Order: sequence, then C-alpha cells, then structure tokens
Amino acid sequence: MTEATLHTAAVWTEIGFAGAALLALLFVDAPYGRHARPGWGPTMPSRLGWLLMESPAVVLFAGIYALGDRAWQAAPLALAGLWMFHYVHRTLVFPFRMRESGKRMPVVIAAMAFVFNTLNAYVISRWISHLGEYEVSWLWDPRFLVGAALFGIGSGINHRADTVLIGLRRPGETGYRIPEGWLFDRITSPNYFGEILEWFGFAIATWSLAGLAFAVFTAANIGPRAFANRRWYRETFPDYPPERKALIPFVW
Repeated sequence: MTEATLHTAAVWTEIGFAGAALLALLFVDAPYGRHARPGWGPTMPSRLGWLLMESPAVVLFAGIYALGDRAWQAAPLALAGLWMFHYVHRTLVFPFRMRESGKRMPVVIAAMAFVFNTLNAYVISRWISHLGEYEVSWLWDPRFLVGAALFGIGSGINHRADTVLIGLRRPGETGYRIPEGWLFDRITSPNYFGEILEWFGFAIATWSLAGLAFAVFTAANIGPRAFANRRWYRETFPDYPPERKALIPFVW
C-alpha cells in the first residue's frame, strides 16, 4: 500500500467519524462543560484534559510536518502557520485562560479527542508538507487568499467569543450567566460559528479533500452542541432571549 492510498483512507475515516459524531450528537449531549453529568466513567481536571487531548495537533503535527519533502517551501509554511496559529493558542493558551477551577471532564471524552487529533494531525500535516503540491504562486491564488481571509475572520470571532465567555466569571467562579452584546445578541455560540468558519476557510486555502474532511468533522462535532447550548440556556434561564439563533446569525 502506498502512502497516498493510506492517506486517502485516513481522510475518508475522518469523514466517517464526522457522520458518526453528527448522528450521536443529535441524540446525546457530549458530557463536558455545562452538559457535564455522572455516568461517563472516570474523570480528570478539565484543564489537564484540554492540554492532553489537543497536544497532538501541536506536537505530532510539527514532527510529521518537518519530515515532508516540501516542508520548508513558502506556501506549505504559510498553511502550517494558519494551523499552528489556531492550535498553539487552543493547546497552550486557552486552557490557562479558562476559569474552570474544580471542573472535570470524563477521561473517555479526552481520549476520543486525543485519538481524533492524532489522526487529523497526520492527515493535514502530511498533506500540506509532502503529498500536496503548493508552489510559491499559491500564495496569491484567489483560493488561498479567500480561504486565509475566512480563516482570519473566523479566528477573530472565535477568540473574541472565548474572551467574552471567560469574562462572565470572576476568578474562582464556576457558574453560568447569559452572555450579552456583539454576536451573542444574534446567536448562542459565536465561538463555534467562528471555529467552523476558520476550518472551512482552511479547507479553501488548502483546496484539498483533507482540509474539507476536517471542516466537515468540525461542523458535525460542534454544530449540534450549539443547539444543545441554546436548549440548555432556555431551560436554565427563563429570560433567555427567544429570538437568538443557535449557530448562524439570522439563519439557524
């Protein structure tokens, strides 16, 4: 079996994971954060869980990427830079910004995320550094420019939404409040909207099935959670604004 064949199989495995995740999450809310509940086995501190489950997206990605024949060419480096911009923050910064004192997550959730991130680190890093072909002219191709712009807009939305949510709690607090202002007046989960936009932008910037597979998985994984979050807010806070959409402003 050639590596190209193996890589294609890995990409389609991700797409299969996306279908399985969507089907499961339509019926079961993933048991972490505001949806945490007993019955999911051993737990671990939430901050440690985030660090461990996201670590392959930085450590493994960097190691595999560096082995690629095209790793040090300009266009692959630019694509890797987009990836690392997101995941260095998500792995090494975001967990320490969270005000999650005393909160825990099921080990099984962290383990499943670790497995997926390991697969995805291979799929994306190997594609952009070795199996894909990106000449320097790709940096001014409209597909890269549009994709990078969408990635940047999505990243900005994601980071600002995280900042708003973190700011709802004072140090040491663990409760929830209704977020107000900005996109939160339109949708329940701007953080998820921004992240989905990021990875569809990345898919366009890479113009690859590998990038699209991850974008589809992202939408399948966190899209249903936006609807679960809105349902939770409506059940928890009787004054939650009824006109707010779950995920996409004015639409859904």
